Amino acid sequence: MIKIGGDAAVTEEKVVETTMSSPKEKEESTAEKKSTSTKKAKSTKQSRGTARTKLVREQEEKEVRLFKENIYIVFVECETPGNIGFLARTMANFGLKNLVLINPPTLTNEAYYQATHGKYIVESAKIFPTLDDFYQSQRIDFKVASTGMAGGSYNLSRIPIRPEELGKSMNVSNKIAILFGREGDGLSNKEINDCDICVSIPTDPTYPIMNISHAAAIIFYELFKNKHDYGVEGINESTELEKEYLIRDMKELIDYLDIPDHKKRNGLKTFNNIISRAFITGREAHTFKGILRRLKNKIGEQ
Repeated sequence: MIKIGGDAAVTEEKVVETTMSSPKEKEESTAEKKSTSTKKAKSTKQSRGTARTKLVREQEEKEVRLFKENIYIVFVECETPGNIGFLARTMANFGLKNLVLINPPTLTNEAYYQATHGKYIVESAKIFPTLDDFYQSQRIDFKVASTGMAGGSYNLSRIPIRPEELGKSMNVSNKIAILFGREGDGLSNKEINDCDICVSIPTDPTYPIMNISHAAAIIFYELFKNKHDYGVEGINESTELEKEYLIRDMKELIDYLDIPDHKKRNGLKTFNNIISRAFITGREAHTFKGILRRLKNKIGEQ
């Protein structure tokens, strides 16, 4: 090293000394860099994990909110106020809050007493004179009829699914009404026919009819336990209007056929049942509707 002398030489010497490192110092520096890099990687991974956890939590909170807001429990022409209270209590057990009463009796103290901690549900219940008034007011997308008298292949309106199937398949992104009928007679054939689907609880045939609050508890439980499975990103169930257009197109297509009217009605009802049980998405409804229209146009040209 050349020594120039004076302060400048001392300064240069100090600079040279500070810029040179021993092999040991280099190893320590490399190890420190690796440690810093590892810490950054761990920090990034933890941040991503936290973000994913937050996203999942937000999605779950959204599903719970939709579960509470979009499900309507409809009691048609209840005969006793006490049963309204029992139903409200069962709703509170499973986080449901929208109670709808169709032409109910006077809400006496018994209704509030039997509701216990679900009293607030009775207090906020919506009352309508008829089911049609309710449907028009709330713009319901999907209607579920409950019945203890399930039908078979020759009673198309009463072909049921079980509560477990309903809980797994139902998407609460749209407004859903679940109907419970009168204590004595249940829902009429017309009321069931106006619904998209029918749900029934398997019971012993010697005594198939259940108390309304007991039946409701089973159905609500199946809905509640699957509430986190409802929301599927990018998949939206078809709306009531989309299904109406689809069924209308099928009706027009069936009308081209040279078959008796009763077979046309049964054919359309069967198609309606299939569409309802399939829980088709909006995109599927749109695609299917396009096919039906092309078939109509093709037949019309002949």
